[in-house]
Amino acid sequence: MANEAMREQWTVGAGGWVQHRELFEVELAGFADVLLDAVPITPSGRVLDVGCGTGGLLARYLAAGCTGVGVDISATMVEGAREAVPEGTFLVADAQTEDLTAHGGFTHVVSRFGVMFFDDPVAAFTNIRRSVVPGGRIGFVCWRRIEENPMFTLGTSVLQDRMDPSPPPPVPGQPGPFGLAEPGHAPSVLTEAGWVEVQAEAVDVLCDYGIAGSDGVEERLTMILGTTSGRAAQAALEPRLGQEGWAALLDEVRDELRRHLVGGRVAFDGAVWLVTAVQGGR
Repeated sequence: MANEAMREQWTVGAGGWVQHRELFEVELAGFADVLLDAVPITPSGRVLDVGCGTGGLLARYLAAGCTGVGVDISATMVEGAREAVPEGTFLVADAQTEDLTAHGGFTHVVSRFGVMFFDDPVAAFTNIRRSVVPGGRIGFVCWRRIEENPMFTLGTSVLQDRMDPSPPPPVPGQPGPFGLAEPGHAPSVLTEAGWVEVQAEAVDVLCDYGIAGSDGVEERLTMILGTTSGRAAQAALEPRLGQEGWAALLDEVRDELRRHLVGGRVAFDGAVWLVTAVQGGR
């Protein structure tokens, strides 16, 4: 079955995202702002949010008065979205294979980090395009290379360096956070999938963990432990190190974060591609 590994990963590993939804939304709010500027919508519009997670981006669009649907492969994420955004419509489905035309007539498709996980990106974006009216627009953000993104390394590397073996680095172009990271890859996929007027712009967005005057260290640590990689590190290391050893290792993570404070708080740029295109009527 297409994307089955990702279905399992995001169903099992999404608990931290749901539990700490508000914290993740604060951290990722700037990326939603970028999409709302690049892909504005009117009250007459109908939006599809692909890889909607816990519904934060769709909620922003619904607040503009439009209608819309969020789709995610993770039942855990969708359950969280339905609870957090009761006014939204959310589907547990694989956007690569689901017949979205049944829910379609979409004028816009958006995604905040939800489109990098497909087994077959061309098939997925072709399938998504079929649910969009001619002239409809797509806009999404996806991560650029890991070397440009402290999001995946700051503090996390302290944990991963203690794992035996250490997790392998992500393979560019493979399903995962960096599936569309290489320059030119996302535009080529969309073009092959039948979209037109394809554009990709490198955008940097500030991720600021300093909430309510904090230095952001505990917030960043909470988010690290809520991600798939953080949960895997804890599962591997806590039994081996024991409670005291694990607590000492978390203090090492805190120390690493404090060494990289900017203006007295944990803050760094998230490096993304902002990709937009038009349904050309094919």
